Parts: sequence; structure tokens; C-alpha cells
Amino acid sequence: MRVKVGLVQINHSFHGQSFLPYSVALLQAYVEQFAHQPERFDFILPIYKRLPVAQILEALVDADIVGFSTYAWNGRISIEVARRLKDRNPNVVVVFGGPHVPDDAESFLRSNPFIDVAVHNEGERVFLALLDQYPAIEAASVESASFVGKDGCYHGGAKARRISDLDQVPSPFLSGVLDRLIAAHPEESWIGLWETNRGCPFACTFCDWGSATASKVHTFALDRLQAEIDWFSRHQVEFIYCCDANFGILKRDVEIARYVAAKKRSTGYPNALSVQNTKNATERAYQTQKVLADAGLSKGVALSMQSLESETLINIKRGNISLNTYFELQRRFNRGGIDTYSDLILGLPGETYESFAEGADRLIASGQHTRIRFNNLSILPNSEMGSSAYRDRYGMTTVKSKLIVLPRYGRESEDDVEEIQDLVVSTSAMPLCDWQRARVFGWMTSLLHFDRLTQIPLIVANQTSGISYRRMIEEVMDVDRSYPLLAGVRDWLWAEAAAIQRGGSEYPFSEDWLGMYWPTDEYVFITLTTEGQLGELYREMADLFTKLLMSHGASSSIPAVQEAFTLNQALIKQPFVYDDILVPTEHDIMGLYYAVLKGEVAELRRQAMITRVERSKAVYSDLQVWCREVVWWSKQKGSYLYESNSREAGVACSSAPLEMR
Repeated sequence: MRVKVGLVQINHSFHGQSFLPYSVALLQAYVEQFAHQPERFDFILPIYKRLPVAQILEALVDADIVGFSTYAWNGRISIEVARRLKDRNPNVVVVFGGPHVPDDAESFLRSNPFIDVAVHNEGERVFLALLDQYPAIEAASVESASFVGKDGCYHGGAKARRISDLDQVPSPFLSGVLDRLIAAHPEESWIGLWETNRGCPFACTFCDWGSATASKVHTFALDRLQAEIDWFSRHQVEFIYCCDANFGILKRDVEIARYVAAKKRSTGYPNALSVQNTKNATERAYQTQKVLADAGLSKGVALSMQSLESETLINIKRGNISLNTYFELQRRFNRGGIDTYSDLILGLPGETYESFAEGADRLIASGQHTRIRFNNLSILPNSEMGSSAYRDRYGMTTVKSKLIVLPRYGRESEDDVEEIQDLVVSTSAMPLCDWQRARVFGWMTSLLHFDRLTQIPLIVANQTSGISYRRMIEEVMDVDRSYPLLAGVRDWLWAEAAAIQRGGSEYPFSEDWLGMYWPTDEYVFITLTTEGQLGELYREMADLFTKLLMSHGASSSIPAVQEAFTLNQALIKQPFVYDDILVPTEHDIMGLYYAVLKGEVAELRRQAMITRVERSKAVYSDLQVWCREVVWWSKQKGSYLYESNSREAGVACSSAPLEMR
């Protein structure tokens, strides 16, 4: 008998691009090669992006068996599709797999009785076994399959051993499985998902990666990977997201990076390769990332600390990951002109407000001036942190919160399902109020330093007075009502943090600004710009810092810091600005600034300078274009400032100093 098979791997699409459904394509390729009678199976084109549920149903309603690949961003919509599908077609066999299926699936299956089988860990062999048995499926005989039987009893089968020889798994690219999808959708621009290995030797408690793969790393053959890169190039796939947990952990990863770089040079594709950097950064990790950066394949190197607090690192089982190596890599990348960004997670067990703020300060002082991503902690179902015992041990309080994967342009459709996450909003070490303060600290640091609104004066003040970045950010957070704009921004951020703790959205939405959800700091940046308040921001900041420097006995720093505010205001990219401008200073502000960014020894020279700000090279006559190209696209690279060049003022400058306006 012919068997009609549906596959569902729903991802968000953005900027006109969609992810190739790699996980379910692996299932199809495996079945087509190893099934006892592969000719029995007719595969429907996979569902690969969010569509109205009714539209998805129409594509699947006649299927005999449907496999869903689920994770946090598609769990609820997949469940809703399966529920309605079973109503329409009671005979369909519904199979759920992916990281969002709990290891102990009894409660999950009883809550969703329309799901016939839950698959755990690698799905290729399990899905094949179920298909080969169809229609007389005996899931009890299949390892890594769980189900509730007709007798009402839960059956959680033994977990199958991992596939050690990954070359047994046919490539969904080279087998032609994905060629059919691409041919059917010529309107799509595709993002590739790609594995070079499987496994993770680390067991971070907030992550389900290491726990799912039992630590050992298995590899795909190098010649296969090179052929897959050739496939991406032929199909003009611009962006590849590498799904490895630790790219750079193996000696051959440098060779893989070089092959991708050579392919880009010869064909133009792929344009970018995004990788998760190996945790214990080594010389090999540096070489791998440098190859990618030199080829323009990397949009920034991730140096993901998560926390710098030793007790917290032990609590989350990252105590074996060296922070000193991270700092050394940071310095080397800075010297090489390679952008990096770091991650800190808010709400980890044992982290206090004090350690969180101090960790951010330490990262900035060590040379991280491109971006720290201050992420909220979300609980994944198969992570160690997902157990109630773990959360109780550390007094972790969670709320149900709408999951928003950025970029997100409002609701996908009227017939859509919002995804929900378990968000940590306090712990015994970080009570509710401290969590709010830490959240505001992260937003304020992002706004003032990493969005570049006041990065130049912050660096100049730090270098000339020794006042820490943390102290300067907290000074802004704690302003009184004599600074109405700063106080208003601060109060709004506090209200947003409190709203998140009540289950509100992590990100504010704007219909007017690209119709999308924005990171909170960027939302404030746009608000200040559109309401014409940036001039007042610089006036208040300059006054506040004058008082701060005086209180620290650093009055000699005041003239240079004031000039830095003037320069920063002139340099920040704004809409409806057309003409170049000359900014005279009595100190080499930009020389100091760029030296710090490069990780060089920096000393402020007292030297009359003229800085030409080349605004005419980046004109934004449309607010929407400015929102997209400056605020949104600059997030990773940090290109918020106009190009400029500074020279010594050999003669008196006839231009008047730029006023703060």
C-alpha cells in the first residue's frame, strides 16, 4: 500500500528569508535510503515556516503519518496543528520529536492525546522503524519511542544508542531531498541549517544540548561536508547557520572554515557562516574565527560567558570553562580588528545583582565594546534546570511569557498560535526587586554604551578618571528629578522590567517602526530620536558627568569628557541629516577612543584637533530606512556612528564648536 507522509518543521521567516527544514529532511533522506520498501512512501513537501494553521492543515489532511520536529519556537503551533489534524483525519498517525519533547513524556502525551508517538534524541532510525511497521505500528518494539497504549498505560521505551557513524545518515542536501522543496518555491531566499558534527562535551544546566547527546562528539566526513558547501554555493544560499554546539573544538574545523572561505571567494556564496564558538576557547578557536572573519563570513565572534560569578558557574556546570582564555581571546580579536560579542544570562542560580553588574563591568573593561547581549533566562524542558528539584534548590521563580524570536514582525496571521516560555524572574540570590534592577542595568548599559549613544564619553571618563563603567551606568540609573529626561527613561525601563515579571512581553512592539518587536534599548533609542530628545539627553548626561567627576576628585577630566559628549552627539547616525560637520576639540578624543577599541595602550593627548564627521556618506531621508539600517542592522556590528577623520589643527579653526542641540 502507498503511504502518504507529512513532515513539519516550522520556523520563523524574516527579511524575506526562510530556513531550510534540515531536521525533517534528514528523516526523509534516511527513510528513502534505508526503508525496506522505500517506494511505498510518498512524501508531501515539508511545512517549513509559520503559516495560518488552516493552510497547514490543508497540506496535511490526507496524510497517513505526520512527523513534527519541535522546539521552543514552534511547540505550541505544532500541537495545535496536530490537534486539528486528528479531528479532521482520526486515522492519521502523529509523531512528535525534537528537543521540545520531554524526556519523560507521560504528562506531555496524556495532555495531548492526539499525539500517537513521542520520539527522543536522534530521530532518523526511530522514524524509519515506525514507517516500516505502518500500518501495524508496534511502538513498544521501537527504542526511543514513547506512547500511551490503548490500555491507558504509558510506555516509555529504552533510549537508543546514538549514531556513532554519522555517515550512515544520508545528506538531505546531496540526496536531492531539499532540491524538490527549492524547485517548488522559487520565490524563497533560503537560510541553510548545517551540521559538521553532533555532540557536546559540556553539561550546562540551562541547556539541553549536552544532556541530549551524552557528551561525545561524532563527526560527518570531511568530503561530505565540502560537497554540502558546494551545494549551498550552487543554490546561492547566502546565510548558513551551523548547528554544531562547539565549532572550533576539532582540529579539522580550521580546514572546514578555509574551504567555506575559498568557496565564497570563488563563487560569492555563502555570504555568511554563523557558528557557536567552542566553550574552552583555544588557539584553534582563534584561528577558525580569524579565517571566517578575514573572509567576511563572520558577523562577529561569540564569546559567551553567561556569567562571571564563580559560584554561579559551578551551579550551572560551567566551572570547567576557562574565563581567562575568553579574556585573552577578547584581546587578540580586538588587536586584529575582529568584532566580538558576549552573552550574560540574567537570573542564573547564585547570581546576585552585585555579581551581575560587576561581571558586565569586567567584560567592558576587558575590551568588550561591541555588544553584551543581556539575555533573560528561559527554562528548556530537557535541561537539568527544567527539573523542579533544581529550581527549588535555587529558589527560581518563573512566569509564562510570550516567546518572541527576533526579528519578529507582529503576529504572523490571525490563525496563528503564540509560543510560550518559562521565564525566570527571580531567584533566592536575586529577589524580584534585584532582578528588576539588573534588567534595567542591562538595558541602560546597552543603550548608552553598546548602542553608542554615549560610548565615547564613557570610555574617555573611564580612561582619564578611573571611574568604572558600572559606576557610571548606575549614576544614570539613580538620577533624581532634576534630570527629567534621564529619570523618565529610567522609570519607563523599571516599569517594563516589572511588566515582564507579571508575564508581559520581553520586547516592546511598534506598528510605526517597521511593524516589529524591538529590543528594549533600541526602542528607547528610536523614541528619543523621533521625539527630538537626543539633544536633551546629551545636555543632561554632560551635566551629570560633570558632577560625578567632581565628586570623584577628577575635575581635570571634565573638559575632555565634555568634548567627548559633543563628538558623540555629532557622530551618532540620525535621520534627515545631510551635511558634513567639523568638530574642533582641545584633546585627541578619537585617538584615545580608537586605541581603546583596538585594545591598545591608550593615553589622552592634549592636542587641538579637528574631526570631520562625514554625514553625507550615510544619509537617511526615510525614518523606516534609518530604523532598519542603523538601529536594527547595526546591532551586531555596532556601526551606529558616522565615518569620521581627525587631524591636528595646524591653524586656528574658524568653525565654532558644535553646540549640543
